[in-house]
Parts: sequence; C-alpha cells; structure tokens
Amino acid sequence: LVPQPHAGVRAAVRPAPGPPEAAGCAGRRVYLDHNATTPLAPEAARAMDEAARQAWGNPSSSHPAGKKAKELIESARESLARLVGGRPEDIVFTSGGTEANNMVIHTALRYFRESQGQAVPHIVTSNVEHDSIRLPLEQLVKECLAEATFVPVSPRSGRAEVDDVLSAVRPTTCLVTIMLANNETGVIMPVAELSQHIRALNQRRAVEGLPRILVHTDAAQMIGKGRVDVQELGVDYLTVVGHKFYGPRIGSLYVRGPGTTTPLHPMFFGGGQERNFRPGTENTPMIAGLGKAAELVSRNWEAYEAHMRDVRDYLEARLEASFGKLRIHFNSQFTGSKRLCNTCNVSILGSGLQGRRVLSNCKTLLASVGAACHSEKGDRPSSILLSCGIPCDIAQNALRLSVGRDTTRADVDLVVQDLMQAVAQLGKDQAS
Repeated sequence: LVPQPHAGVRAAVRPAPGPPEAAGCAGRRVYLDHNATTPLAPEAARAMDEAARQAWGNPSSSHPAGKKAKELIESARESLARLVGGRPEDIVFTSGGTEANNMVIHTALRYFRESQGQAVPHIVTSNVEHDSIRLPLEQLVKECLAEATFVPVSPRSGRAEVDDVLSAVRPTTCLVTIMLANNETGVIMPVAELSQHIRALNQRRAVEGLPRILVHTDAAQMIGKGRVDVQELGVDYLTVVGHKFYGPRIGSLYVRGPGTTTPLHPMFFGGGQERNFRPGTENTPMIAGLGKAAELVSRNWEAYEAHMRDVRDYLEARLEASFGKLRIHFNSQFTGSKRLCNTCNVSILGSGLQGRRVLSNCKTLLASVGAACHSEKGDRPSSILLSCGIPCDIAQNALRLSVGRDTTRADVDLVVQDLMQAVAQLGKDQAS
C-alpha cells in the first residue's frame, strides 16, 4: 500500500475528460498523504546505503574510516545550509522536528532566566501549531515554568496575523514561534513580516533593559514545496524535517550563529558531538540521506512546486465538477492567503459523510482526515479547522489530500472516482 519511490517529477498526465475505465486499475492505490510523510527518494536511499557500507566508522575517530564518516556529515551540513540560505556552522542535526522544536523552547527559557532571574518567561505562538510546539508549552505552563499565549488565527485568512501576535507580546516575552505553513490547511504564515517587526521591537526593548525576543519557525511543511530562505524570513531558528521532503526520518535545526549571535543550549549531555549542542554519535547514513534530499530540493524546488500546484488545482476542479459546488467545501481556501502548492483540505457535505467513514469506504485513495499524529481522535473534528473558523458540521467531514512530486492527473481521476463511489455507497447504507 505504499507509493512507488520518487523517480523525478513526471509530466502531469492529461487524460481525456471524464473518469478512467476501471479495467486495469483494480487494486491500485493512490497515496495523497504527503503532508504526513513522503516516500524516500531513491537518490537519498542510495546515499544512505553507501554511507552504511563505506562510512561506517565513528565520525569522532581520527582514522580513515572515521574521517570518511565525518566528511559525509560535513557535506550534508553544507547541503542543508544551501537549502535554507544559511551557513554550514548554523546547522545542527537532530533526531527530527520534535527534538528541534523542544530544543528551541528550552533554549529560550534558559536564556531568559540567565538574564532576568526569577521572572516567569512568556512565549507567544499560534493556536494551530504542531503538537511538538503546543504540548511542550502546555506542560511548561502546567508546571508554572512559563506562561504562553496561543494567538488565534483569523477566520478570514487562516493566518496568525502580525498585529495579533505583536499585541500578545509582554515585557517577559522571550520567544515567538509561528509555523511557516500549516500542515492541515496549507496556509502560509507571515513569518518574514513578523520577524521584521520583532527586530525593530527588540531594538527598543534593548534600550529599556527588556529581554530579547527570539524568533522561531517550524518549516517542516514548507521545505520542498516552496522557497525557504532564512535571510528573507529573518528568523533566529528554523526547523527542518527530512521525511516531509523525501528524506529520512531525521531533522536539523538552523540557528543563526549558534552560541554566539543566537543562544542554543543542549537538551542532552554526552560526548560533545555537534559542538556540544546535540551530543551522541552521529547517525551517518541518515544524515547522508538528509543531505541528498536537501540537494534535490535545492536544485528542483521550482519544478516540484509547479508540478504539485498543477495537480492540486486539477484535483480541486475535478472535485467541484464531480460533486457540484454546493456539495464541496474547500477548508484550505482563505481569501488573500497563500497556501502550500500541494494541499487540499476538503469536505464533502452531507450527513453521514464524516471524513473517516468516507476514507474507510475508499478502495483507491490513501489519505487522512488531518495531522497523522491526531489519528486516534476518532470522528471528532480537527481542532485546527475549528480554530480557523470552519463550522463543526463541515470540519467533521474533512479530508486532507496532499499531492506529491509523482502524483499525476490520472491519479486524481482515480481518486475522484473512488470518492464518488464511496459517497454513493455510504448513501445506500444510510438509506437501507
């Protein structure tokens, strides 16, 4: 049931109008859950295999086997730096996005305490963040170690608006963390504009003796689907997650001058790897795969973006044409807001058409109703969609359809036909 590995962007297939014949398609599955995870690019898989066989030495060892591993790691660091527009020394490898996000939060708290003593630090975020931001903050608040403001996104734009974020800032604010793009709606947040305002605010705060506000963005969903440049974004920290852009399941954290320009404190203590910021013997094969995946994005992101946007737009047009405009609600379309090129969050309107029920009746489509980490929540509507102002009866019918580099228009035709059959079957079951 897994998709075929990425083999480069295929030209979008443009079939004749109307759904394809079922003959010859029996048993075929179409994967539209790329926001949850992507298949491993074969180039990344090869890099991992070669590293495992040829660079098996400990990167901290001075003999040739260790030096080979160290060279691969530093090469990958350079690739990650090019990917986000930073310097190699700004890249710290982590186990994934969750660790990177937690590292930023704990760094901000420690930095604040070192300069402000007993005051309780305050963090500003949005109410549509990934759980690796939301849950650590909720736990810190529960333990009275921090205060946090979860700024509501605008129901008109689906964004955390700059003025709303700035109005939440307090004298004790030490960190603002806003995701670059939402994983369910695909809405892109105004991080660059926000950073610019906070930079100016920090200049005034320095005169007043107030702590510097650090700025972080989780770019997990954006990388591989659009331009990501830390200089343009103006952030202090940026989270990178490999398995969202056809790489392995590790990540990295961009830090603007770690330990000098920008504070960074380790969450673990050990052998001193990653300049003591992230100790533990480096996972050379996974890092090599991450570096290769980063190279692919750096070279091809514009082609990837154009292809996915074309297929996503075709998907939305086919859904409207097949079900009718009155039966389709696009939960990811907000007037004036940009969104990820690959993301379609849609509800098929009608009773008994909860997203999970529809998916369970699909024979071709592999997708989800929202974030994969919320899969245990049953038929409860997505809190992200509710936070964006989507009515409950619409949100509970939501499907998150996220296309990939290899998704074609022919795949879309199969998916739409599958959804129509699933909805028809649910209607018959309800009537009987």
